[in-house]
Amino acid sequence: MTSITPDLGVVRDAVQLACRAPSIHNSQPWRWVMDGQTLHLFADITRVMTAADPEGREAYLSCGAVLDHLTVAMASAGWETAVQRFPDALDPLHVARLQFRPGPSELTEISHERARAITRRYTDRRAYDSPSNWATFEPLLRQTVVPHHVMFDIVLDSARTALAEASRMTEAIRANDPTYAAELSWWASSFESGGGIPQNVLTSSAAQVDIKRTFPGTAQTPQRAGVDRSKMVILSTHHEDARLDVVRCGEALSAILIECTLARLATCTLTHMTELAASREKVRRLIGQRGMPQLLIRIGHPVDDGIPDTSPRRALSDVLEFR
Repeated sequence: MTSITPDLGVVRDAVQLACRAPSIHNSQPWRWVMDGQTLHLFADITRVMTAADPEGREAYLSCGAVLDHLTVAMASAGWETAVQRFPDALDPLHVARLQFRPGPSELTEISHERARAITRRYTDRRAYDSPSNWATFEPLLRQTVVPHHVMFDIVLDSARTALAEASRMTEAIRANDPTYAAELSWWASSFESGGGIPQNVLTSSAAQVDIKRTFPGTAQTPQRAGVDRSKMVILSTHHEDARLDVVRCGEALSAILIECTLARLATCTLTHMTELAASREKVRRLIGQRGMPQLLIRIGHPVDDGIPDTSPRRALSDVLEFR
């Protein structure tokens, strides 16, 4: 007889795979609770960036990404996921309540491919070549975000210089913020066990990437330089920074990253220009949207050989609780 609920092993494996999701500085600001037949996702405020993300907006983006990763992982295991976002009006940290039902009797190969893409995806901070199939791939990405109710925009090549100026302006302002610098140094060091960004995956400052967040110590990391010709996607919310919209934007980010990985394209998610009001407004003017830019994604073909994804993840026992 077919079970009507997944066993704990299935849930455990799905959560472990979902936690490969991207998050600000690889902070992984989430925790899961399996209570009976229901899985709950909570934002973990102990891992919020107090300097870069004082209001926790990027933590909710990260939770949205891990939420979408979880539905992909469960679909690969044969389960459909019903998601209720922010089910408790009195608890803003309760991001989602998830319940499961058996999926189609025969799984399609694409379900397995999307789950495998999660294991292959990583943030590549090096320069890219322009994606050769962009004319046909861009409409696919636009369709990918439609279910998540977010705005999708492409930065025109003619606006790239202005966007790079906004990136440099953001870096210049942050150069005078010792709290931000200390926070960035912490997450780019070996002090944070199970999280953070290892030095070997940070790009050298010699690399000609015009739009980037600069991490401490990257000038000493030897990487071959290249001119960045990536395409730049911007995701924006309709209703400013409403929690629900921000989480849906994180889910859309997950969907785009998976599609890019399936297409063998490299990606790098950028949020440094949406953390400060001045640069965020400049990004909004560049794309002419009424909504609020939440993040940018560089997309392209790597100009160099791949680097291993060694970004650590928190132990499953630290992020998943069974009740």
